[in-house]
Amino acid sequence: MSARRLHYLGPEGTFTHEAAIAAAAMFPCHDDIDLMPCGDAASIVRAVAHGDGWGVIAWENNVEGYVVPNLDMLIDAEDVAGFVRVGVDVTFSAFVTEETYVTALAQRGAGESEFDAVCRVCTTVSAHPHGLAQCRRFIRAHQLREMPAASNGAACRDLAYGCVALGPDICGRLYGLHRITAHVEDFQGARTEFLVIARRDDVRTELASARAQGAEAFESILTFIPLATGPGVLADALDAIRDAGLNMTSFISRPIKGHDGTYSFIATLDAAPWEPRFRALLTEVFEHGDWLKTLAVYPRRERPHPPVDEWMLPQGGVRCNMETNETLSASRSDDATMRKELLW
Repeated sequence: MSARRLHYLGPEGTFTHEAAIAAAAMFPCHDDIDLMPCGDAASIVRAVAHGDGWGVIAWENNVEGYVVPNLDMLIDAEDVAGFVRVGVDVTFSAFVTEETYVTALAQRGAGESEFDAVCRVCTTVSAHPHGLAQCRRFIRAHQLREMPAASNGAACRDLAYGCVALGPDICGRLYGLHRITAHVEDFQGARTEFLVIARRDDVRTELASARAQGAEAFESILTFIPLATGPGVLADALDAIRDAGLNMTSFISRPIKGHDGTYSFIATLDAAPWEPRFRALLTEVFEHGDWLKTLAVYPRRERPHPPVDEWMLPQGGVRCNMETNETLSASRSDDATMRKELLW
């Protein structure tokens, strides 16, 4: 049997590359998996749809949220679904070429640090758009002009003189770059979740194998489009999920491209389509005349359920102390605050 191809967003050194390595190790015959870099996520989805192996795509980041282009592609993709979810910790290092580094040291002023000398020479910064979005403080602090790249690995591979590239620490070794500092991301603890995708027949086979090996708890990503619109349509769908006794961990909407006021809705549910309660939900939504598509089903990992602490809350807004029924805010707890924050 020939090796299975696993396509990822290249070149080497991207977070997707790290996810692909982790995903390959999850399969019993991982030595027979060839990692294949692709220039963009669309190429990965096309390769999978054409039967040229499996793929790994970024799905959700706990700082920037869903990777919307990949979400939209999976909604529109023909005969493609996810069956494994892989998480990768995201931390960025800042790199320059050796030429930039040597020039900066030659121009270094008295009492100036190496880091400041390098930053004075550099005027631009390159990374994937999600990478740039996760390193805003560093970019603003050094007044760097953003240059989006197809991937963080590509930004490091193609790094030019006078430019900073942001990417995983492995990129320094891969591309012979000089790391000027590490951990330039705005938020510590950032993590990106990836989906391993395949054609739907392969997905069914792999899920059956996972169940045979003892996997019992699954998570599913379901998208649906109500063909009738108006008051109560979405509420009816959410009622159906509640009545089926399904735990919904995420719910978002995406516009149907080019059509004002029309949306697809994407729900992540703690269940698998073959479970009776899930099948009852699918049947009810289907018989209602709505459009349905399962985007992914994969073994569910234990997830944390931490409380939302006071310091996590955004500026402004109000909340109620459930013990005293008192209105609370960051500044005052009176009717004036309620009127201001709730606009009533």
